[in-house]
Amino acid sequence: MAATPTQPQTVRAQAKWVRMSARKGRVVAEHIRGRSVPEARTVLAFTQRAAAREIEKVLASAVANAEANHGLNGDELVVHAALVDDGPTLKRWRARARGRVARIKKHTCHITVVLASLAEEGPSAPAEAPRRAKPAAKAPEAAEAAAPPEPETTDEPKAEQTDQPEDAKTEPAEKPKPRRTPRRKKTEE
Repeated sequence: MAATPTQPQTVRAQAKWVRMSARKGRVVAEHIRGRSVPEARTVLAFTQRAAAREIEKVLASAVANAEANHGLNGDELVVHAALVDDGPTLKRWRARARGRVARIKKHTCHITVVLASLAEEGPSAPAEAPRRAKPAAKAPEAAEAAAPPEPETTDEPKAEQTDQPEDAKTEPAEKPKPRRTPRRKKTEE
């Protein structure tokens, strides 16, 4: 009988309608994905972006959820996912010169942090970026077998047929520089 794979227990916390653009939050969220909780806290503490404070609050909330609701140890958890999604954009107006107005967009975002236990996460964390494996060094016998056969060589050199005389073949000819087209001047129409 085959054993069914168990899903790792995950705990999440979410902060909605945070007054910050999602693009700024994603820059910080990339730094903590796949890290342990103590390491993620350290990274966020020394990150000088304002988004780090908001993500740090959500991380603390997720750890509190894991400890209070699921009985997990906060230091043995890993940041399984850190997502920053777009929220609704507040549209505001600002007065400008000559009776005109300019639109102001006040972006919001939703921050989600998902934690998983360290033992269940294992070495193949889905939040980590996939790395390319280096090609293994082949054995000399395998390299010779995989190499294409070399063409047979003869002792007689092949005669080159060109339109140049013999003395021109020995001296390398300078390549002509490519012609540059002059820039056109902009004309008013």
